[in-house]
Amino acid sequence: MRFQEIIGQNELKEKLVRTIRSGRISHAQLFFGPEGSGALALALAYARFLHCSSPLPAPAAGGSADACGQCPSCQKYHKLVHPDLHFIFPVAGTPQVPKNPVSKNFYDKWRDFVLNTRGYGSLIDWYNHIGIDRKQGLINAEDASEILKTLSYKSFQGGYKIMVIWMVEKLFHAAAPKLLKVLEEPPDRTLFLLVTENPDQIIRTIQSRTQLVKVLPIADPDMNQALARIENPGQVRIADVVRMAQGNYREALRLFGQDNPDKELFERFRQWMRLCFQNKAQDLLDLVRVMASEGREAQKQFLSYSLRMVRESLLLGVRGEALSKLTAEELDFVRNFSPYVNPANGPAFAQALEEAIQHTERNANAGILFTNLSLRFSALLKVKAA
Repeated sequence: MRFQEIIGQNELKEKLVRTIRSGRISHAQLFFGPEGSGALALALAYARFLHCSSPLPAPAAGGSADACGQCPSCQKYHKLVHPDLHFIFPVAGTPQVPKNPVSKNFYDKWRDFVLNTRGYGSLIDWYNHIGIDRKQGLINAEDASEILKTLSYKSFQGGYKIMVIWMVEKLFHAAAPKLLKVLEEPPDRTLFLLVTENPDQIIRTIQSRTQLVKVLPIADPDMNQALARIENPGQVRIADVVRMAQGNYREALRLFGQDNPDKELFERFRQWMRLCFQNKAQDLLDLVRVMASEGREAQKQFLSYSLRMVRESLLLGVRGEALSKLTAEELDFVRNFSPYVNPANGPAFAQALEEAIQHTERNANAGILFTNLSLRFSALLKVKAA
């Protein structure tokens, strides 16, 4: 990735270039931003610019300086095979790597994933790519040891050795002391680029030793411009996609290729709420079994969608339908559902779903979790506005 390939984020690109040109390169930087904002892509573009032997100046028409794309270093970055660029990321056991999985076992798949998604892929995309969608990936102690071993070697090309740690919040507790040690006493000319979507989940002692690089959601004009350059197989309006994506390029691409990409999530949410309202215990338990049988990331996706629907229902009466980010089918349902989500119970709905997402990330028993949620919602739907 080069800066010119990244959607928007122009002010941040220029700031990153200035840190390199002024020689003020913090040895550990934490790129954090919501899904689809391009945090990983920016970290890779920053690393590439630092390694580039012939960087280009900022164009007269505006924009940031950039890597040349032609030098030997840039040629290696095209395939993510630069000898001084290293990666650590969450993994779990697969049939091909059943025991003691570490990042280096998945390097070929990782390169394919990053190049195909241009650095905008999500954690669930990665899990699906390596076939662990029903597991929780971790950065384990063996990977932390690999960091120490890799960085103990001399740089191949005499410049910086760069270690990119993607989704650093997935660091296993036993691995944290090893990473903390190398962050406190880094080898000479070593750069750590940590990337996360959830900075609050990172161990405080690690976060405190990094320079924070905040990546904002992609601005609507930049998103509109990016989508206008690609084919529109779903024939959806770009303006609708930009409005619903809320700065998430990964989500925008998903919406762009389908007429109604959230249809399955919507159908399930509608069924769930109706069963909760009707107190149909056996039907609810049958639905809970289906939801509990799916992978963790799929469960989190459904819970996040449910949280969005609850918030849209709560806000419908406040901001009106003109500003709604719902499809026509979703909006039709929310018109009828919103009277049952009011200021008296809305915060409790949202809190229950947020807690459920957190518990899912911590490997809670899905059957118990969804059963408890269903019982809570059955009671909350009966609460009337004051």
